[in-house]
Amino acid sequence: MQKAIQETAAGKKAKKELEGEFNKKKKDLEKKEADIKKMHEDFEKRSMAMNEEARMKKQQEIRGEMAKYQESAGKAQMEIQKRERDLTQPIVTKLRSIMEDIAKKEEYTVILERSENAVMWAKKDIDLTERVIKAYDSGK
Repeated sequence: MQKAIQETAAGKKAKKELEGEFNKKKKDLEKKEADIKKMHEDFEKRSMAMNEEARMKKQQEIRGEMAKYQESAGKAQMEIQKRERDLTQPIVTKLRSIMEDIAKKEEYTVILERSENAVMWAKKDIDLTERVIKAYDSGK
């Protein structure tokens, strides 16, 4: 299923779109991380000249920024995962329909997803992946 999703034209388009969104979020997070690191380095340089109250306040500010960064990173990851599901769900639905059509026409009893954990071995000529990809891309 994963191979079929990745190799259909729609899957490739979804992957490209997702990568673009991911890279934008990644750049934003990297900038925030660099800003926090610089803030911390500046604090380290100036901390000896600060009084105790100012030092504690600056440490608290840095911790607050770090917490915001971690929250933003978690939120970005959840958004990317949701976006991936949104982009791939229509593809999965259509792929399942194609597999169901093949199964009914050719009287398959069961179709298994080929993975390292589920199928230990199978003859190559019974693998439907390429047929399903071609049927998906041809619009059938």
